[in-house]
Amino acid sequence: MQQRVRTLKTSEAAQLLNVSPNTLRAWERRFGYPKPARTAGQHRMYTHGEVAALRDALQEGLSISSAISRAQESLRADTQMLTGALSAYELPRADAAMVAALSLRNVDRAVDEVLLPSLVELAAKHGEDSAPWSFAAQWAEDWLKRVQRMTPPATRRMGIVIGDATGGALDLQDLNVRILELFLARAGARVLTLPVSGVAGLGEALNAFRPDLVVLAGSVDSDEDVARWAYRARISAGSLPVTLFHRSTLRVPTTGAYPLSSSPSTAHHEILALIDGGARTEAPTMSPADVSAGPERVQKRNAS
Repeated sequence: MQQRVRTLKTSEAAQLLNVSPNTLRAWERRFGYPKPARTAGQHRMYTHGEVAALRDALQEGLSISSAISRAQESLRADTQMLTGALSAYELPRADAAMVAALSLRNVDRAVDEVLLPSLVELAAKHGEDSAPWSFAAQWAEDWLKRVQRMTPPATRRMGIVIGDATGGALDLQDLNVRILELFLARAGARVLTLPVSGVAGLGEALNAFRPDLVVLAGSVDSDEDVARWAYRARISAGSLPVTLFHRSTLRVPTTGAYPLSSSPSTAHHEILALIDGGARTEAPTMSPADVSAGPERVQKRNAS
């Protein structure tokens, strides 16, 4: 299903574009394109497909800003291909669209830039009670499971438990949670997702898993059910940071919780930063100002 993404070092990408490395880095800072990944040693690695698309646009004699717009437009064609395939109920073409996306991007970016925008567009166009959405959601669920099975085992000690309060496989929130799980797993974290409706045996599960952070995800289950599950989790696992994903602030008395970004890509970085910043040692009671400010305020307070 996947193929290895060809990447380029800064010097190689600059050579392909016939510019200096300094010019390439200046374009990245000014335009956000091409957008490199970072190695463990913080070295830039550019995706060959993005650089090649920019090279082709520049060879047409366009200015750098116009060439970047043209390159980005060519990359957006993958999203259009996937949306069209799902709207036409064509499974092989949908799979082919993601293969094409993966030839230009790593898995995280293919999901963030192609898969998720296509699903959001289809849900908005047809509604989550429609046949087109049902087809698209089931295909996406299956595709994400295939990628999840190919993800290497956890390489970090950190553990995240997700209290799932979504509406199930045909809920767009549920797909956002599945994507969040994938991003966290690909970052090397251990992830355990449990429905908030199941409190029996929760203590034993958390004692075995030993999480560092709780995510309350989705807005279908009631505040009372979510708060009851969160309370049991905190009783069993100790004082943990509690975050909210695709859910507004709880309206019932509970320990402090703060919201994550609605973007799975951003949210997974926020979660990793909270744990790496030492939030495991103490889960502070959150004031309304903290809830509005989000994770950044808590990180600063933990560091002080």
